[in-house]
Amino acid sequence: MVMGILNVTPDSFSDCARLLEPEAAVARGRQLFDEGAAVVDVGGESTRPGAKPVPVDEELARVVDVVAGLARHGRVSIDTTKPEVARAAVAAGAEILNDVSASLHEVAAELNVTWIAVHRRGTPATMQTAPHYADVVADVRDFLAEAVERGRSAGVPEVWIDPGIGFGKTTDHNLELLANLRQLTALGAPVVLGASRKRFIGELHAVSDARDRESDREEVSTDDRLEGSLAAASWAFAQGAAVVRVHDVAATVGAMKVVAA
Repeated sequence: MVMGILNVTPDSFSDCARLLEPEAAVARGRQLFDEGAAVVDVGGESTRPGAKPVPVDEELARVVDVVAGLARHGRVSIDTTKPEVARAAVAAGAEILNDVSASLHEVAAELNVTWIAVHRRGTPATMQTAPHYADVVADVRDFLAEAVERGRSAGVPEVWIDPGIGFGKTTDHNLELLANLRQLTALGAPVVLGASRKRFIGELHAVSDARDRESDREEVSTDDRLEGSLAAASWAFAQGAAVVRVHDVAATVGAMKVVAA
């Protein structure tokens, strides 16, 4: 399953302010469906490192009309940590709650929707400040196992888990998690992997582009991270992940067809 990312935030590196108008955002979401997305994930609050919180009213104004406009064309998820936004988005037609706080299991149960529990250390404002783990794979695995138990005990109809690539993690942490994805798929819940265009992809591109691994070349920009994003998605599917959350839907769907073959 390929999940297309639809950010309706002014500070998103992918869609930005041009999609703040609901009509433009719905048109972009329909394009993602046409390109093969099984789900379009609508977000009105940035979760990138350093991002500031958005008031509830503002987030509602950004997402509800977009969700309503897209729900008649395909399956929609809402990317939020706020109960009020989750309820309004589900009322508008969202079927999945993508929760980077991994705290809204009771809301998902109340609404009878799929809940994606994401591992994140800290908040967007703090999560990339010297992240440290004794064993990142074990810590994330244990966190997600507990989230699955909480969700099922609360009555959530379906719990998905996401290791939170880039959310309070260094490049080495991200690579360890990717290398050990089977420890997460063994938990018995569908695994979602969101590595698309993230910073560690840019860092790896910079290394591959440089003549020398010790080069000081700056990381590659967000617009030039397609190859690494496709590689991460292909690896994730090959390791048993059920869903990849991506910006480049058409290219990812094409790559996944090769993996499936």
